Amino acid sequence: MLQDIADGIQKGLNGKSFEGSLKFDCGDAGVIVLADNQATTQDRDADCTIRISQDNLTKLLTGKLNPMTGVALGKLKISGNMGVAMKLGQLLG
Repeated sequence: MLQDIADGIQKGLNGKSFEGSLKFDCGDAGVIVLADNQATTQDRDADCTIRISQDNLTKLLTGKLNPMTGVALGKLKISGNMGVAMKLGQLLG
């Protein structure tokens, strides 16, 4: 399932540049890492980590969950470089 999400993110990255590295940590479900303009399910260190459930990650990527609202409600937790997280918003927007 996470591989499908990673594939979708990869399609969104085509033709765009994403600087830095970002990890979606979905706990037991696994991780998705965006780095070097690639979206993979291979775990590695990243500049910024977003802890989020797989369900909420899907909502976030489809625009059904606003990132700021998600943080306020505790549905996602951001650690590390906030600037990288902000770039993600521009990439998805």
